[in-house]
Amino acid sequence: MSENAYLVGLRLAGKKVVVVGGGSVAQRRLGLLVSSGADVHVVARTATPAVEAMPGVTVTLRDYRDGDLDGAWYAIAATDDPAVNAAVVAEADRRRVFCVRADAAVDGSAVTPATFAQDGLAVGVLAGGEHRRSAAIRTAIREALAGGLVTPIAEPSASQALAGTVALVGGGPGDPELITVRGRRLLARADVVVADRLAPPELLSELPPHVEVIDAAKIPYGRAMAQEAINAVLIDRARAGSFVVRLKGGDPFVFARGYEEVLACTEAGIPVTVVPGVSSAIGVPGLAGVPVTHRAVNHEFTVVSGHVAPGAPGSLVNWDALAAMTGTIVLLMAVERIELFADALLRGGRAAETPVLVVQHGSTPAQRVVRATLADAAAVMRAEGVRPPAIIVIGPVVGLALPE
Repeated sequence: MSENAYLVGLRLAGKKVVVVGGGSVAQRRLGLLVSSGADVHVVARTATPAVEAMPGVTVTLRDYRDGDLDGAWYAIAATDDPAVNAAVVAEADRRRVFCVRADAAVDGSAVTPATFAQDGLAVGVLAGGEHRRSAAIRTAIREALAGGLVTPIAEPSASQALAGTVALVGGGPGDPELITVRGRRLLARADVVVADRLAPPELLSELPPHVEVIDAAKIPYGRAMAQEAINAVLIDRARAGSFVVRLKGGDPFVFARGYEEVLACTEAGIPVTVVPGVSSAIGVPGLAGVPVTHRAVNHEFTVVSGHVAPGAPGSLVNWDALAAMTGTIVLLMAVERIELFADALLRGGRAAETPVLVVQHGSTPAQRVVRATLADAAAVMRAEGVRPPAIIVIGPVVGLALPE
């Protein structure tokens, strides 16, 4: 086959496709064939459990025979026997059926591109038989689309579906690369972005000039009224026909008041899409080398908001019960009141020598780590000048030593 392959899309719905071979190579090809609606037949001496159990596939366990391609529109030779693959290609040529030879692409009459689908687009890349190169280029294009570096003209139906809706997107703990693929893709489609103070600012710099960016941290009227004002902005812009992305740090449902925004929008008749994010409560300790759980060390971890002091009328935390547990405690928004939290845990029975990890500006270039014990955590943090945002991890997992 010439390296100058003609790239074409096949409509295989309802048409017979024969795959000869039932191993891992065949397994990777079957998913897309089934999703295309093809009538897929596998002929193989043996097949992986996944191939045998795959819905929408007819599996025949025997050796390939000449004639197996009768009625086929498309074929794939994917056995581990070059002679069998050559025979499949030869039969395909006689029957004028395009055939991919998985072990030697240049010997088939067709070649499978590296592909992906997104927002109504199907993208395929061929690189003259250099599979690693085509896969690498495919991945680069997909990442560029997901990151908004390449902005395709949206399919009209997709744009209409997003207009007048809100997407609540978790931006992750700070590193812009830790936003989810779906979150970044929706961000690239936004007309309006309402961003939190802790949302990765680099993500905003990638937005096209026409996008309206509203800094939620600057919405006036004090802390209580600010949430109402944010809700009003989301509803107002969505009602005007815009696709609004509410970009929050971490995960929108982990002490981020995201559900209040969902309720406000739905009560106003605005459809909301929720895109989870990497929570700083789990991601930041992990990036600093400390897992929140570890086998045979702890069986639970608790994430606690530090915006209310122990014993305050509005506190919903049972600090005595928390102190009596042996697992990991992750404190968020707790820097200003660390003396009170440490004292409550010590009075409740937590050991004074319990190790403590403090991570400031986690996942960003400004990240720094401070270690202490529960007894001296407050003094060490004050001496080190720790300021928010910072995550405080308390428990035996902090004492785990990483391998050299």
